[in-house]
Amino acid sequence: MTAVSPPSHRISAFFHRKPQLRLGLLLTAPMLWLGLAYLGALAALFITAFWSTDVFTGKVVTDWSFDNVVTLFSDSVYRTITFRTVGIALLVTVIDAVIAFPMAFAMAKLASPKAQRVLVIMVMTPLWASYLVKAYAWRTLLSGNGVLNWLLNPLGISGPGYGVTATVITLSYLWLPYMILPIYAGLERLPVSLVDASGDLGAKSFRTFRSVILPLTFPAIVAGSIFTFSLSLGDYIAVKIVGGTSQMLGNVVYDNIGAANNLPFAATVATVPVVIMLVYLAAVRRTGALDNL
Repeated sequence: MTAVSPPSHRISAFFHRKPQLRLGLLLTAPMLWLGLAYLGALAALFITAFWSTDVFTGKVVTDWSFDNVVTLFSDSVYRTITFRTVGIALLVTVIDAVIAFPMAFAMAKLASPKAQRVLVIMVMTPLWASYLVKAYAWRTLLSGNGVLNWLLNPLGISGPGYGVTATVITLSYLWLPYMILPIYAGLERLPVSLVDASGDLGAKSFRTFRSVILPLTFPAIVAGSIFTFSLSLGDYIAVKIVGGTSQMLGNVVYDNIGAANNLPFAATVATVPVVIMLVYLAAVRRTGALDNL
C-alpha cells in the first residue's frame, strides 16, 4: 500500500514549490497595514489640505478649494517660516555630518573591537533618554543664568540665549546619533587595504580622505542626512522649548490643529515637509544612500 501524506504535509510541499507565492502571503499583512495606516493617512492629509473651515461655526467644509495653498505661498509670514525651517534642517544636517564623521571614523578604524562595542553603546545611550528631558536640559544650559553664560561671562561674552541658534544647537545634539551610526556602518565596510594602497602610492592624508574615503562613504553620509534632515524638518517641540519667538512649520501645524481649530490649513502646511522629503529622497536615490538605511 502507498502511504498517504497528511494534508499539512501536502500544503507545506505546495508552498515549498512556490516560493514567490509563500513570500506574497507573508507580506500581505504588513503591506495591508502599510497601505491603510501610512499611505491611507497620507492620502487623507492631502485631501484635507484642499478643504476649508467655516469661519463662523468652525466646522470643516468638504468643498474643494485652493485657498489654503494660495494663503501658504502668498503670505510672507508662512514663506519666512518655510525657509527658516528648511534652513535649520540643512544646518543641523551639516553640523551633525561634520561632528559625526571623525567620531565614526575613530570608532570604525581606530578603536579596538571591544572599544567599538563600548562606543556604539555610548552613542546609542542618549536615544534611551526622553526627548523632553534632553530638550529641557539644553533650555537650562542656554538660559540667562545657565551654565553656558556662567562659563562665558569671565570672557566678556554671553551665550546665544533662546532663538534660532539655540534651536540649531538642540536639534544637532538630539539627532547626532542618527548621523553617527550610518556613517560608522559605512566606514566599517570600507576595506583598509584601499586606504593602505592610497598611502603606498604617495597620497597624503587629505588626498586619501578626499579621493578614497569620502567617495566610498558618501552614501552612508547621505543616509544619515535623511534622518537628521527629516527629523529637523518636522520638529516643533524643540523650537517651543528653546526657540523663543521663532517658529517652524511644525509649530504652525500644531497651532492650527489646537488654538486656531483650522485642520485643513494645518494639513496644507503639513504637506510641505512631506513634499520636500519626497523630492529629497528622489534626489538621493541614485547615490545608493537608501541601501545604507
